[in-house]
Amino acid sequence: MSASRVGRLFKLGRLAGGVAATALNQGARQLARGQMPVAAELLLNPENARRFTLQLSEMRGAVMKVGQLLSMEAGDLLPRELTDILAGLRDSAHTMPDFQLQQVLNGAWGSDWPCRFESFDLKPFAAASIGQVHKAVDLQGRRLAVKIQYPGVSASIDSDVDNVAGLLKLFRLLPPGFDIQPLLEVARQQLHDEADYCLEACHLRRYRGQLAQDPVFRMPEVIDDLSSEKVLAMTLIEGEGIESLASAPAAVRDQMAARIIDLALKEFLHWGMVQSDPNFANFLFDARDNTIGLVDFGALRINRSDRAQSFARLLTSALNGDLEDIVDAACEVGYVEASDSFNVRVAIADLVQTAAEPAVHAGRYDFGYSSLSQRLGEKLWYLRNQEAFQRVPPADVIFLHRKLAGVYLLCARINARVDVRACVLEALALKATADRALT
Repeated sequence: MSASRVGRLFKLGRLAGGVAATALNQGARQLARGQMPVAAELLLNPENARRFTLQLSEMRGAVMKVGQLLSMEAGDLLPRELTDILAGLRDSAHTMPDFQLQQVLNGAWGSDWPCRFESFDLKPFAAASIGQVHKAVDLQGRRLAVKIQYPGVSASIDSDVDNVAGLLKLFRLLPPGFDIQPLLEVARQQLHDEADYCLEACHLRRYRGQLAQDPVFRMPEVIDDLSSEKVLAMTLIEGEGIESLASAPAAVRDQMAARIIDLALKEFLHWGMVQSDPNFANFLFDARDNTIGLVDFGALRINRSDRAQSFARLLTSALNGDLEDIVDAACEVGYVEASDSFNVRVAIADLVQTAAEPAVHAGRYDFGYSSLSQRLGEKLWYLRNQEAFQRVPPADVIFLHRKLAGVYLLCARINARVDVRACVLEALALKATADRALT
């Protein structure tokens, strides 16, 4: 085992030891006061919460990404305190020190790399679990965003995923009987994909080709001679955070939200490729021309060709409100298995109908005043705490959840009102036309 991997294992071991020591000290103080300590409260007290968040954000890579995925995909299974800790990792990461950055760039471009730029900002303007992003201007005067991978991240993925699983089991932070392994395998594969910047460049080009004639969405262009497996150079997409739309006129908010919903429907029903990261930072709004910039395609997922048909059938059955058809479609997608009881099937059908509420609603759906996210969360919490529902759905369904949740939250954040039903019917009609053309 390499020294770096030993070091990361040591950090997790030190984290576990520190958490346990803090819990024991607090438990002893409670016993001295005549109080009966609760294990979960001891492990996830404020001091340990700070310890978890700080240590995992310092380690970046797979440790941080698994935390992010767990907070979104198993958040209704985990203790609330742990979910809050993991959710805090979504927007926190420690950046590379300057000497390490120089080493990475020397390895990618040679020691004379500054001669290839008019300017290069050594301070990153964005940092996440896999890498950090710098602004630069090349010799042609193009403004660039240069994504640089943290050293050792790709080599540590497998061991980090295993170590995080061990940490969760050590502290018994998952419900008895819940098999987290499928979710960890999804995280493992996504991390390997995200760590391959050549793959991301291919995904970016493919997605960009679908939007070549679209007047609303802007996308970066890959700069091939500056890009490699660990460094990805692109034209810089500028704009304000998508949340700035909240102060735009209502007509603009609604139009932009409708286009984002249209885009998500095209991903699942037409293109078979889904930008699955729900982070708002991946959308940039330009109020000068009412356009939206799309960035970060490391989390792009390519679905099997037959999945679009399954998703279309599930959506159509939800629109029609046919419970039996919903159950059949949910079984085809992977929500339900043939051996599941009648109660499980009915509960899943109810969940699908709830999630499809904006599409079923006649006229414009007011996301800003909707309690949909809360109601979905409550239903999921109840279901996942029943033994029959403690299984992880197929990978593409997990990413459907992420995308759907991200779109709902975004529309709610900007107080949008959208005729979602019209968007869905149009997308289904276009799919039907395309399918007929192929037969």
